[in-house]
Amino acid sequence: MRACVLTASGGIDKLQIKEVPDAPTPKAGEVRVAIRAAALNHLDLWVIDGLPGAADRFPHIVGADGAGVVESTGADVSTVRQGERVMINPGISDYSCEFCQAGEHSLCVNYRLLGEHLPGTVAELVTVPAQNVARLPVLAPVVSWAEAAAFSLVTLTAWRMVVTRAQLKVDETVLIWGIGGGVSLAALRIAKLLGARAIVTSSNDVKLAAAKDLGADVTLNHRTQNVGQEIRALTNKRGVDVVVDSVGSATWDDSLRSLRRGGRLVICGATSGPQVGLDLRRLFWHHWSVLGSTMGNAAEYAEIVRRFGQGELRPMVDRVFPLARTRDAYERLQRGEQLGKIAIEI
Repeated sequence: MRACVLTASGGIDKLQIKEVPDAPTPKAGEVRVAIRAAALNHLDLWVIDGLPGAADRFPHIVGADGAGVVESTGADVSTVRQGERVMINPGISDYSCEFCQAGEHSLCVNYRLLGEHLPGTVAELVTVPAQNVARLPVLAPVVSWAEAAAFSLVTLTAWRMVVTRAQLKVDETVLIWGIGGGVSLAALRIAKLLGARAIVTSSNDVKLAAAKDLGADVTLNHRTQNVGQEIRALTNKRGVDVVVDSVGSATWDDSLRSLRRGGRLVICGATSGPQVGLDLRRLFWHHWSVLGSTMGNAAEYAEIVRRFGQGELRPMVDRVFPLARTRDAYERLQRGEQLGKIAIEI
């Protein structure tokens, strides 16, 4: 089969389109999916650059998100059949550890991600546990393969952040950093679905205008405006109820500065760096909650798929590249030019 593989750590120039052995024949409880489209995530860039613990064997197939057709199934699979259209939840849990038994699959002690620890989706075939695929809902208008591929990782991540961890409520105000990426756009859609007021930031005015069209109540250019000061002014010095941050060290101080007393800061990433400083006196004096969040559990995935089927949650696709131009796609992602998810047509 054809796949985009990382031949060694160290950069996008180490990616090649190559013929590799087919994905394994599915064992009991597994399915093999013929991928029609894959989608890129910032996590992929970390893997490509040599993220510790990821891609320890080369060549390594990249990509976490994908959608396609069930090509074959192993024994004991009754949830999907050969020929059905599916999208893939890229987080693989063992369903047996104490956290899985409690329904917290993304806390699994053996948790792995496609494209990070396991062969990824930018390939003609991928084999995954049957519980990690969901039938593609029948929608009008018909959902493209690119949309289906772009949905799972960012929407599941944003849902857990906004709904489960931060517990955003109707009429509350949320600050979402870095609008334009998949997680931030999904967080915006979810916030508006919940009836919250959304303030979003970007350094790109085109992305801010697009966010306004998607329902953002206030947009801030964090390159030309002091976000912390603007938030204090917009909220009469009160601060926002929730901050959604996937940026990390570059936004940490302003995230805290923007929170109201008793506010919640939920974090899912550290694209600008993982190290931050914190005066613990501010933390306990203001009764802040700082919440980590990664991916989501099976129940949350079922819920976002249901809402996808109802048309309530849909991903924004920035651009679709052919498999042969996967390097170009990753370069666009690395430059931060995208508005939404970048997809690869297989």
